[in-house]
Amino acid sequence: MDDIRFASILCSRLCHDLVSPVGAFANGIEILNEEKDPQMRQQVLELLEQSARQTSNRLQFFRIAFGAAGGLGEMLDLREAHKALGSLFADNNIELDWEPAAEAHAKDAIKLLLNLALIAGEGLIRGGKLSVRFSGSEDSISISVTAKGERFILQDKARAALLGELDEAEMDPRTAPVFLAIQLARQMGGTAQMSDCSDTGITLKATLSAN
Repeated sequence: MDDIRFASILCSRLCHDLVSPVGAFANGIEILNEEKDPQMRQQVLELLEQSARQTSNRLQFFRIAFGAAGGLGEMLDLREAHKALGSLFADNNIELDWEPAAEAHAKDAIKLLLNLALIAGEGLIRGGKLSVRFSGSEDSISISVTAKGERFILQDKARAALLGELDEAEMDPRTAPVFLAIQLARQMGGTAQMSDCSDTGITLKATLSAN
């Protein structure tokens, strides 16, 4: 897939995930300008607060997972990734079990970790537990993300992409994180793959070269 097409798909994904909270914010302001009842105004203000928080949380996550957070440097602190991921799923009834130590690692490895976590966490449609493991040595980096819950759904295209069975021409905004994760892993001399998937959870793993 050429860079321009992938950039377009990724932009579509960003717009899709941001249009709902931003739209709710705009609607809330419109209602607030017309509503006179104190109780209704309070409810609208709570809606505005929620929408603003969701927008901010998603932007902070996408800045690291999709963008160039931290400037031009090659390293990024895992604490930033932890905070961004926790905030992203704060309103989704998802418990985050985060094991990585607060250390700086290669930016692309952290971007890969966050994209795998996004893929797994989005499938927990009724909430659950998202476990993240990250270990690095002088020679290699290992990443494991496991999602477990009452109900887990993985899109057919995302499943096919993780199995290496999806043609790039079929890639869409929903599967953009899968494509990005696979490309990041290859770029770092490794692989990203699905090691287990059922209707109650999934495990995604990556092994990368640290050099």
